[in-house]
Amino acid sequence: MKENEISFYVRKSIFSVYNELGPGLLEKVYEKVLMLELENHGLKVRNQVPMSIKFKDTVIDSSFIADIIVEDKVI
Repeated sequence: MKENEISFYVRKSIFSVYNELGPGLLEKVYEKVLMLELENHGLKVRNQVPMSIKFKDTVIDSSFIADIIVEDKVI
């Protein structure tokens, strides 16, 4: 699946989750429900993924944590 298709499902899922739950919940709640919605569309998702950052010639391990990664292509 290409990035544009993944992006379509991500945006669709975000709107679906927000329309169902509304505002005011903790970020963690939206994250878990969004993951469920994305999985229901058949997408592979991972959350709270530590990622290394490269600065010049230095790699800094676990300096960034991605909330959700979809299909190993979209953060």
